[in-house]
Amino acid sequence: MKAELITPTHNLRLALPFYGNSCSAGFPSPAQDWIDSSLDLNEHYIRHPSATYYVRASGDSMAECGILSGDLLIVDRAIKPFHGSIVIAAIENEFTVKRLMLHPRLCLMPMNPAYSPIYVNPDELEIFGVVTHSIHDFL
Repeated sequence: MKAELITPTHNLRLALPFYGNSCSAGFPSPAQDWIDSSLDLNEHYIRHPSATYYVRASGDSMAECGILSGDLLIVDRAIKPFHGSIVIAAIENEFTVKRLMLHPRLCLMPMNPAYSPIYVNPDELEIFGVVTHSIHDFL
């Protein structure tokens, strides 16, 4: 799965109406007609604004963890990658998004059985951040 860099917009603030009641995914519940407050997604999803950027995913190698082609990924460079993190890494001068596996052997693991793990030399692995969220477009 490739990743395409998108310019960060961490200085942009946009507070939108937030309806505090949950929305049932089962049986419908009575609708509420009032707004509880406003919500700025930056405040909830961006922990380190100056270290955060966006990437557009392409391909299907991460489909089993919910990252689909076209999804917008929020990536934080300030978070230290750990075993199991989903990361943006460079392989042969090309960005990719994969699950970082530190043991039993260092590799970048696709989350689709149609793809093989990518075993890397620790000295050659460049990680450009940890994926913290994925935004999927339903339209």
